[in-house]
Amino acid sequence: CPSAAGASAGSPLAGLTFECVGDGSPVDLAAARAGKPAVVNLWAWWCGPCAEELPVLEEFAERAGDAVTVVTVHTDPNEANALSKLTDYDVHLPGVQDGSGRVQAAVGAPAVLPVTILLRADGSVAKVLPQPFRSADEVAAVVDEYLGVAA
Repeated sequence: CPSAAGASAGSPLAGLTFECVGDGSPVDLAAARAGKPAVVNLWAWWCGPCAEELPVLEEFAERAGDAVTVVTVHTDPNEANALSKLTDYDVHLPGVQDGSGRVQAAVGAPAVLPVTILLRADGSVAKVLPQPFRSADEVAAVVDEYLGVAA
């Protein structure tokens, strides 16, 4: 589960609380960024490109360490399928459940999956990327370009 580190009043995600995919505990997504730049990935259990991308995001998260927060947002109402798929993919990224599409609406993301949202340390949106990533290097390149963090 993402852990809360502090409020982020200027973020479009401020005030949005979700259930952790892992245990159902409440998570304030803006606070979970820990005041760092963040990669927020929207996905669903039935999405083929998402299945390929999630392990890539985990590899990037391991590379980035504490420099960037990586959080997944499952956008289908079926939370049980999300946890099952993450287990199948052997992905252990922190994630929340958003079956109503509140994150997508808050950042103005298109209705496609996967979508990756790059958030600056202040919580503002740097870029919304409606594309799948196929390597950790691709993720690192956009994080460097839009967030100024080399990983």
